[in-house]
Amino acid sequence: MTLLPRALVWRRTDTTGGEYAGYDDRDGLTAHGYAFTAAPVAYACRYELSADSRWASSRLDVTVEGPGFLRTLKMESASGRWRITTSERGNLNAVLPTAPLAGTEEPERLADALDVDLYASPLTNTLPIRRLNLLGRPAGTSSTITAAWVLLPSLAVVPSEQTYTVLGDGRIRYASGTFSADLTLDEGGYVVTYPGLAER
Repeated sequence: MTLLPRALVWRRTDTTGGEYAGYDDRDGLTAHGYAFTAAPVAYACRYELSADSRWASSRLDVTVEGPGFLRTLKMESASGRWRITTSERGNLNAVLPTAPLAGTEEPERLADALDVDLYASPLTNTLPIRRLNLLGRPAGTSSTITAAWVLLPSLAVVPSEQTYTVLGDGRIRYASGTFSADLTLDEGGYVVTYPGLAER
């Protein structure tokens, strides 16, 4: 595993949990992270994430484990398409009956997704913020994207339309569907406070 020079740690504010991310952002992003939570079922996940020099996501590997189950997901972008593979041991549905299958049955719906969004991970909000160069842009600047949203603990991948709007003073509003949150960012575009979810 590559040694990474910097790290961030978030504490979940909606439930018991947290996230650690080691990263190198000198040429795009390379990150290795660990997250855990107690709800809706106790689980821990490990991930490796890469984005190219334009900050477009290129690879995400995730392993999630909990009582009686372990799932893996590998996503890789090549020639404008996502290649997705999954595996499973045990039975997540025994502890979370509503959990969907890992991966996606319709990868063509992710054709426009340049960013991955790992569920409840503040790190992945930075990807579109940096890719769209929203830091320092005038208040009111807004961009709507399609992200490949990776649900936890199921590792299902679904397209998610998301809008990022610059508010000024280091704040950007994230919105998806009826949900919105005003994120506070540091000078590198990394989340400091995600209201209702996490803080550093």
